[in-house]
Order: sequence, then structure tokens, then C-alpha cells
Amino acid sequence: MGPPGRRAAGGRAGGGARGLGAGSPAAPAPGSLIPETLEGLRREAAAAAAGGGGARKLSPGEERRERRRSLARLGVPEFREFAAARGAAPLQRAAIPDTLQLNIGLYCNQACRHCHVESSPLRTAEVMSRATAEQALRVLEASPSVGTVDLTGGAPELNPQFRFLVEGAAALGRTVLDRCNLTVLLEPGQEDLPEFMAARGVRVVASLPCYTGETVDKQRGGGVFGRSIEGLRRLNAAGFGRPGTGLGLDLVYNPGGAFLAPEQSKLEPAYKQELGEAYGVTFDNLLCLNNMPVKRFADQLHSEGKLEEYMQLLVENFNTSAADGVMCKSLLSVGWDGALYDCDFNQQLGMSLRKGGRPLSIFDLESVGDLAGLDIACGSHCFGCSAGSGSSCSGATA
Repeated sequence: MGPPGRRAAGGRAGGGARGLGAGSPAAPAPGSLIPETLEGLRREAAAAAAGGGGARKLSPGEERRERRRSLARLGVPEFREFAAARGAAPLQRAAIPDTLQLNIGLYCNQACRHCHVESSPLRTAEVMSRATAEQALRVLEASPSVGTVDLTGGAPELNPQFRFLVEGAAALGRTVLDRCNLTVLLEPGQEDLPEFMAARGVRVVASLPCYTGETVDKQRGGGVFGRSIEGLRRLNAAGFGRPGTGLGLDLVYNPGGAFLAPEQSKLEPAYKQELGEAYGVTFDNLLCLNNMPVKRFADQLHSEGKLEEYMQLLVENFNTSAADGVMCKSLLSVGWDGALYDCDFNQQLGMSLRKGGRPLSIFDLESVGDLAGLDIACGSHCFGCSAGSGSSCSGATA
């Protein structure tokens, strides 16, 4: 299957970034990563069918039941009751959201083991339409409180509405975030992507769960680390993460297993030293996120018999300050089909934002102010956002 949208090749290929650093990984193979990702998915499916391993995919109902059973065995109530008993503030939306997060499609050139949206090259049907993108921009224009438009996916850059939304939001004077997997920068047709984003002041938030190749490739697929380093070099060459350019580049860490993210302030210096010395790469901030016990990571935990253990870890490390700072209080999440949610995790679990018992769509809104004061839909997965230093799309919350 082909991607839902692709630009014609154009612009320079970031060649000025090559050769930086003495510890360069092997040069990434030319061409798209998609055939390798599809072959990896095929092998995993064949192994699972033959009983040779691989995590069994839980249905949404099974996933919810398994998390709830884990909490019941631990004697722990549901999240809202648990948080309130420990003095957390009520889980209600802020007066007016300040961030509009658009998940514009689930198509991706990767299929990461921890992915909470189960993105892959097979997800060609879930693609935001131009009508939905246009309505999102109308709501944005009518919502001056929203200073940030957060574009995510999948690989959002491979969606045909990505550049339309970037240009529209930038023209309205809003900050645009691109949640980038880095390897997308090497996909055919994306050669000019760093320059396109630089010209519009986009801030890139890029996934790199470790500064060692073995760990990254194990979690994100063979050859991903080398491509990620090349992607970072191309971003640096376009000015991202370089002092004095005003072009922000943040990296995102998430654990490689069933443990919590460390403190950002302690891990960031190590990232900067390792990536700088080995590869000549620079960036601004490191954001540390916990793995949420949903979708592929939930499947993995369940297949390894570690779901209850992980839920216990989250519960035991509950942080009231982190719970008070959860992103869903000030963020509005919009699905590829225009449906509204409190956060991207609720979106993937089908937990719609409701008013008067009715699920809401972006087409129901004139502005984000229409949602002020609504209760936040929460569940057992919310323990992931409130554990340790907390976890949000912007990193720690406490």
C-alpha cells in the first residue's frame, strides 16, 4: 500500500549536515523505510500465527478489562477516586484550552513496539480530510487563547493536510509543533521538509528514545537509529537546535521497558554529551515520557505477564503534583476524523469528549471556549500520566 499523500521531490537534501561527528553510524540505506517496516510486520504476524512468539493484540474491551483486573487485584480504585483521595484537584478542563492537538492520521513509515496509536504503513484509511483540516483552522482563528497547534500522528508529515495546516496555523500567528519520528525526513518526497518548517518557524519535537543504536533499533525497528541521526543532522543544517536561530528542536525519551522515565534534568546532559561528541548533533530540550499501558505496549506487557506489575509501579509512584498538571486540562485533542478528546491517549481508546452525553466533533465548535469546565474522561491508563515526575506531550508535569 502506498502512503495517503506524498510531495514531489524538491529542495536540497540536507547534504551540508553530512560528516558531522566522529562516531557516525553506518550511512542509512537510500530510499524509503516503509518496505523494511512492512517486512518486519509480516515476520511478526507469521511468528504469532505459528505460535512462535510476539504479543497477542488485545481488543479495546480486553485491554480495559485487564487493566481494571490488575487494579482490582491490587485493591486500587479507579483513577478519579484514587486521585481525589490523595488531594488531587478535580479533573476538569481549564476555562479555555491553550493547545490544539491534531492527530492528522495514523499512517507511518515505522511500527514502533511502544506506539500507543498502533501506527504503521498499513494505516492508510485513517487520514484527515481537507474539510476537517479547514474546520480546525476556522476554530483556531476563533480561539485566540490557543497559542500552540500540535501536529501528531502517525507520521504527520506524510499526511496530505500537513503542510496546509502548518501554513494556515503559522499565518494566524500560532506556534506550530511537529511531532517528528526523524526517519520521515529521509522518505522520498520529503527532501525539502526541514527548510519548509524552518521558513514557518515550526518547533520540532522528535522521538529518540535513547542515544545508543541498539536500544533504538530494538524499540523502533532495524536501521532506525542511523536514519534518525541523519534526520537530526538535516534539521541542524536547517538551523533547528542551533543557538541564535530561534528554531526549536526538542528530543523525546521514553523507556525501553516496564519502568518509569528518569528525571529530565538528570538525563538531558547525558543526551547532549553523547549525541554531541559522537555525532555532532545539537538540540534544545529533552522531554521524558512514561510509556502508557495502552495499545502495543499494553499488548507487550500482557504477553509477558507484566501488566499487573507495571500498573503497581504506576500506582506506587503516584504524584499528586503530576496529577494536577496533566495536559488534558488545557489541551484539546482532535482525531483524524474530527472527533474530540481530552488527550491523544483517550483518542486511541475511543473515550470521546462529551457534552450532554453526546460525543463532540470539531464541526460542533465555534471556538474552544465552548468546552470550558467539562469533566475530563479518565480511566486506569491515567496512572501513567501521574507517576513519578508525571508525563505529558510536553514532558514532565511535576
